[in-house]
Amino acid sequence: MLNRTPHVRLYNELKPAVQQPIDRYTQGRPQHNFIRSIKPREELPRIRNSGAILAALRRDPRVRGVAPKTQVQVFYNVGTVTLNGTISGIVPEQENALFAFGDYVVAGDFLSLNTVPNSIILGKAAADLMLVDLDDVVQVTTPKGDHVQLKVVGLFQSGLLEIDKVQSYTSLATAQKLLGESNIYVTDLQVKLHDFTLAPRLAKEYAKLYEVQAMDIQTANAEFETGTFVRTLISYAVGITLLTVAGFGIYNILNMMIYEKMDTIAILKAVGFSGTDVRRLFVAVALSIGLFGGALGLVGGLGLSALIAQLPFTPASLPAVKTYPIDFNPVFYGIAAVFSILTTYLAGFFPARKASKVDPVVIIRGK
Repeated sequence: MLNRTPHVRLYNELKPAVQQPIDRYTQGRPQHNFIRSIKPREELPRIRNSGAILAALRRDPRVRGVAPKTQVQVFYNVGTVTLNGTISGIVPEQENALFAFGDYVVAGDFLSLNTVPNSIILGKAAADLMLVDLDDVVQVTTPKGDHVQLKVVGLFQSGLLEIDKVQSYTSLATAQKLLGESNIYVTDLQVKLHDFTLAPRLAKEYAKLYEVQAMDIQTANAEFETGTFVRTLISYAVGITLLTVAGFGIYNILNMMIYEKMDTIAILKAVGFSGTDVRRLFVAVALSIGLFGGALGLVGGLGLSALIAQLPFTPASLPAVKTYPIDFNPVFYGIAAVFSILTTYLAGFFPARKASKVDPVVIIRGK
């Protein structure tokens, strides 16, 4: 979803006119107008002056790239049965560069859209439903009622079954021809940013500047963002809990060591060791546990992660994934190393402070 979703989508949504004719007629009069069943304005869902907007976006230093798209609502004709479908007209090279389109084409070559006239890349679920394969011909009915035959040059799998039943792709020129429109007819401009966190602000800016509707990736995937935040929060909570429990284990070990080494501590203090020396000694023991255990855990975790990353994992919902996805970001290992040292230091500091206050006279007298 993150691969295939633009950071900012510019489009022209058909809406009723904000100001109705009767409002202009009665402007300035002390009355209210109540209008029901308002129809949308009679206009095409295209972006006006799309060429100039496209050029301006590509000059914007915040924009990584822009890909135009033309959406066509069609019917797939399977004998006497018709199936609803949506064909997206794209520029294959730009779509692949910005949205990894080629990774989701599970059969055929997406560049064939440029070389084969009247070609289409069908959603795999739609192809299975219509029992067609590569090099077969499918017939579609356009919004104007025309019947057009398109050659299947590829199969596309997004991982969402309901989308793959209706979604297909063709070249931008073919989509414009299906609609009977000129080569400037574009319904969507898909914008990829260098920093996607700027998407909400830039969506508002572009909507006002170009007089179009704009949808940012955060708004479009608000439910996904919420779910991701909750899952991340739970995983960090579990990890911190486990490390804290490990810290208490180290604390208990050092605490028991002090009780067992009371005689040694008393002798050390009797021969001239100060409380600070004793505290440093036990803190050093704690840190050695943290360093050795942390290093062992990091190496073991890295090795286990590398092993898991080699295991085959080919779910139908993730066609671009072939093995278990593992994130080897060094930041995670740095966090683990710092937390292990910090935890063991705190776990050793309090028993060490207790050991530094031992009175050697009381211990030796008891013996």
